[in-house]
Amino acid sequence: MSDWKRSTKEIPFESLPPHMVAAINRHIGQYNLGPILADTLMCIQTDSEKGKKGLFDKAEIVQVGAMLTPRWLLWAIHGTNTQTAVLSAQLINIIVQDYAQTAFAKMIPDSGIEVSGMFTDASESTSAFIGLEENAVGNKFRETMIKAAQDAKK
Repeated sequence: MSDWKRSTKEIPFESLPPHMVAAINRHIGQYNLGPILADTLMCIQTDSEKGKKGLFDKAEIVQVGAMLTPRWLLWAIHGTNTQTAVLSAQLINIIVQDYAQTAFAKMIPDSGIEVSGMFTDASESTSAFIGLEENAVGNKFRETMIKAAQDAKK
């Protein structure tokens, strides 16, 4: 059982929190990615909340907005104690798998996707976790994401 309580919903890009929309647009401009959101397959927002567990543990809230196109994955992350960060990757350069199928899931149970490979702003291969609620939208995003990454390599 995950320490996180997640809520995932499908929304239009413009309905993401304004700070995320602005950060994503800055990222697109900074890396000259062009009109990559013109053919968005799916856009989701996941709000995750981790309750306080022990004396020194703190409650935490993390928001993730993720956009999937036939060629790109972009996601913005904003946490209680962190500024908004944006990551992106061409699907041809990454491997996406259901987090539940990874070795980490046995040690740290959770739901979402594991993304590994070359990200736009990285000089070497890296990986990231995108948490998703175990609901119809979270499952749809996971399945659509995995299929889009496989299709990009054909």
